[in-house]
Amino acid sequence: MTSKIATQGAPTTLEELKILLQDDNKVKVAVDGVLRGKFMSKDKFLSAASSSGFGFCSVIFGWDIHDTVYSRELLISNKQNGYRDILASIDLATYRRLPWEDNVPFFLVSFLDPDTLEPLCADPRGVIKKASDVASKKYQLTCSAGVEYEYYNFKETAESASEKKFSNLQPLTPGMHGYSLLRTQLNNDYFHGLFNESLKLGIEIEGHHTETGPGVLETALAYTDAVRMADNAILYKYVAKSMGMKFGILPSFMAKPWGNLPGCSGHIHVSLKDLDGINIFSVPELRGGRAGAANDDTRYLSEKGEQFLAGVLEGLPDVMPMLVPTINGYKRLSGGEAFWAPNAVTYGYDSRAASVRIISPPSVPPAATRFEIRVPGADMNPYFALGVTFLLGLRGMEKQLKLSIPPISAYQSNPALRDQVTMLPPSLKAATERMMHPNSVAREVLGNEFVEHFGGTRQHEVKLWNQAVTSWEVERYLELV
Repeated sequence: MTSKIATQGAPTTLEELKILLQDDNKVKVAVDGVLRGKFMSKDKFLSAASSSGFGFCSVIFGWDIHDTVYSRELLISNKQNGYRDILASIDLATYRRLPWEDNVPFFLVSFLDPDTLEPLCADPRGVIKKASDVASKKYQLTCSAGVEYEYYNFKETAESASEKKFSNLQPLTPGMHGYSLLRTQLNNDYFHGLFNESLKLGIEIEGHHTETGPGVLETALAYTDAVRMADNAILYKYVAKSMGMKFGILPSFMAKPWGNLPGCSGHIHVSLKDLDGINIFSVPELRGGRAGAANDDTRYLSEKGEQFLAGVLEGLPDVMPMLVPTINGYKRLSGGEAFWAPNAVTYGYDSRAASVRIISPPSVPPAATRFEIRVPGADMNPYFALGVTFLLGLRGMEKQLKLSIPPISAYQSNPALRDQVTMLPPSLKAATERMMHPNSVAREVLGNEFVEHFGGTRQHEVKLWNQAVTSWEVERYLELV
């Protein structure tokens, strides 16, 4: 199985692959949204590449990020089928080399049902590929995207953080210093290593700087094809954590590590291009914008752009676990506009207070017209977040949806309208219940099989949270109740 957008120098045939690996004796492959994987002998790898793939234990879809089996049996992996193998299909187009691991060849895989050879519904890469295929086959369009991560960095290791019971961690740098030219020099090798090693791995970076918060960095990944963007985004976390181990630093993509400090976003940018490479959200004639636009905020959006936006807004409350998949992620949103972490169904031209920020002329050229989805935190899975955003937008285009709400500026200027704002689910429990509702938009765009599986994984997360006793509870209740 090969993606449409290949890494430069990636092999397209088995013979090219053999030549490429002629001086290697092992290959590394990675799977799943948290990049599990393994080394394979070159012979085993070549054998798998020449067939449908290789067997990989299905338990990776049956346990959580701490290898705890899910609370209830799920569709892909369960005791009844003995956690049978599923097929891991190597995507040759994802070829890269890991410069910090002896330049070992590296490939990503996608998963197939061993009986039907059809893509597994729960495979993260399958979700973004589904969206890309819908855009390409149904509309002759290509999905383009970008991702921005904010993340705290600590002068800790996995061992020291565990010994401290993940409390009193030492920030990499002190104070609140966004866009600082001084703070980056305190850990120069690490800061530049993140940038340089990413480039070697084929991950182009558009911007890399400090952000507000002790030890916080922000990295914006360069705009590209959406499938490749999702790969780059998941791999950037791998780069950061690998560089962190090298320099004794622990980067964290947790959405809200501290209650009294800003959270960490994982903003995504999306647009669609036609076969000529023209951005279909843009309006060619700039003077005054498009006649018939819904309002001033959308006057430089095409009609298709408005429909895409309407689709995202309509479906947003029903797909929140795809954008905010953790218990902690909803605490980032609890501050709302105060922390530029929107928790309502809102949009607006160049508004960082809105859930969907319209980026269009006059602030950018028409070709750069796009939507920034500001709801996800840095803990999001980019395959899910990007995939479902495009599926919602394409659904809006198919149904020719109209914008049914005014821009966020109307609510801000008229407090009487604020009661009309649709709030997003405030917790993972509420978000999962809404996603799994029989009539949810999530079921329409993702399919029942996926919603039942992924929803089950989120129900497991909620169950573990409900059983946990936190330090806050002990401090508040131990003595005085």
